[in-house]
Amino acid sequence: MRFSRAAALCALLVTSTPASAQVPTGSSRDRLVVSPAWLAQHLHDADLVVLQIGLKETYDKGHIPGARFGDWMLLRTMDGQPGALTLEMPPADRLHDALESFGISDGSHVVVYASDGYWTPSTRVVLTLDYAGLSNVSYLDGGLKGWIAAGQPVSSDAATARKGTLAPLKLRPIVVEAAFLEAHQRAAGFAIVDARATDFYDGTKPGGQRGQTKRPGHIPGALSAPFDSFATDDGHLKPTDEIAAVFSKAGVKPGDTVIGYCHIGQQATATLFAAKTAGYNVLLYDGSFEDWNARGLPVEVPAKKDK
Repeated sequence: MRFSRAAALCALLVTSTPASAQVPTGSSRDRLVVSPAWLAQHLHDADLVVLQIGLKETYDKGHIPGARFGDWMLLRTMDGQPGALTLEMPPADRLHDALESFGISDGSHVVVYASDGYWTPSTRVVLTLDYAGLSNVSYLDGGLKGWIAAGQPVSSDAATARKGTLAPLKLRPIVVEAAFLEAHQRAAGFAIVDARATDFYDGTKPGGQRGQTKRPGHIPGALSAPFDSFATDDGHLKPTDEIAAVFSKAGVKPGDTVIGYCHIGQQATATLFAAKTAGYNVLLYDGSFEDWNARGLPVEVPAKKDK
């Protein structure tokens, strides 16, 4: 679902960092990320909902006790119709029902974790929960691998299929469309960040999805902070100072609102999640380069440097 131009313009700086009950004070990272030790201590909290994002067969073989399989396909629109974007937020009513089917209620504390290297799908789920208006969402550092490496148990028992109870969603305006980016290219206080691999940003590889005429380059004024810069190979979020250094090197200034995009709106959520842990406000251009390209909007290719 895309916002109208008016709704997009209302998104200025209107982002929220989930306030988590597990820490009364602390940095954005403290509120967003929990450790295996913390989760083990709170695994039987009455309001806890734990979602594993990955392959169903992995979940069936062994998951965190009590965790539910988070079928992230239910949290996105992929209708496959000619001209439709590959990936978009679902309508509010469908998103509401999907979240209830995961057992999420208004008072739930939701902990999301990845298996099978599903770093970007899991961060997409975290951002979607924020978009849905949920205020108590955390990410398990290291995912299933980190949980097992910490000596914690796994279970092959399916979680009890309890349906949650949610009030009508109050969507947060953290998703913007092309008009918003056009209005904020090189604008003070905003940083448009390309989360794709550097080869796409610099034009070595052309961007665009199936059925499109692919074009090299990036959205004019965008900075480069690839999605895979922020987590280690074993799925742990890098230290805050390293994350901050990536954004600083890219040209993001302290206090900037980071507007992220990628190919279709998935990889960018990893970059945006990292940005939130470093204290930045974030917005997602959900249509991303696919939408920008479909609209025939201009792209920028960096000048080739002399060897």
